[in-house]
Amino acid sequence: MKAATAVSACVFVFAIGCGSNGSNSGDDVAVDASVGVDGPAAGFSDLIGRDWDVPAGSADTYKCTRIKVTEDMYISGFHAIAPVGTHHTVVTIGSQATPLGDFDCSVGTIDFQMLFASGVGTDDLMFPDGVAMKIKAGQFINLNLHLFNATDAAITGHSGIQVKRVAQADVVHEADMTFAGTMNIDIPSDGQPHDSTGGCKVPAGGWHVFNLWPHMHQHATHQKFEVTLAGGTKMALIDDAYSFAEQTNYPMVDTFFPAGTDMLTTCTYVNTTGVTLRFGDSSNQEMCFTGMYKYPAGGNPFQCAGF
Repeated sequence: MKAATAVSACVFVFAIGCGSNGSNSGDDVAVDASVGVDGPAAGFSDLIGRDWDVPAGSADTYKCTRIKVTEDMYISGFHAIAPVGTHHTVVTIGSQATPLGDFDCSVGTIDFQMLFASGVGTDDLMFPDGVAMKIKAGQFINLNLHLFNATDAAITGHSGIQVKRVAQADVVHEADMTFAGTMNIDIPSDGQPHDSTGGCKVPAGGWHVFNLWPHMHQHATHQKFEVTLAGGTKMALIDDAYSFAEQTNYPMVDTFFPAGTDMLTTCTYVNTTGVTLRFGDSSNQEMCFTGMYKYPAGGNPFQCAGF
């Protein structure tokens, strides 16, 4: 059961860029009309996506695509297209223009500003009324797909992101995404529960937080995300069992956390693999993040992620 209402993303601090390995040319577009193989979900429109194929037994394959935005847009909801084989999806915004279109990439092929991330089983994310993310004309949207095929047969699919767009006149607050958590993971293979923790203080001006998304991998069993106000009052926004196959959003009532509020993510794992588990992008390694959608926009997207 979800102990409280509150999202995370699978995101990494690595250098931007990768080998293009035969990239395709792309066009300047406002949205990619080819995303939804079966058409967009109700109330959503296609933003970005691509076809892919992964040979049998090919774990941890990365496929990217990049488009240029030709008009300002305001986004108040996300819907992930994630067929079997899609381990996670990371969508970022930046100024990097090349390569455009589809290209092979790596885990580090992300831009600095997060837009959206999803994992296995992630449900739709809807913002409160009057809140939206802004993408500016001239910026570039990069979709990074982490694909995983442990079967003995090749698989193909089409993964992408659809969005709910709103008019500028309806936007009161511009939002973005940041992360709490840690890369300091060192879990012995003893079959016993072990924790990893990381967090930070809310910066000057405070944050309104309206959605959380826990993200860990296959050996994770539980996540707790708690805040401690300046006066010492503690609140657990997430204190829940974790399933890698059901990485759902935790929408919460729009809540203001003033400057100085401590935010802490605690991830629990049970390791029976025979080797020590440490941080890594593979589903056979581990992560410990709570992604927060908040406003006002601005600041370091890794504000609360300890490395």
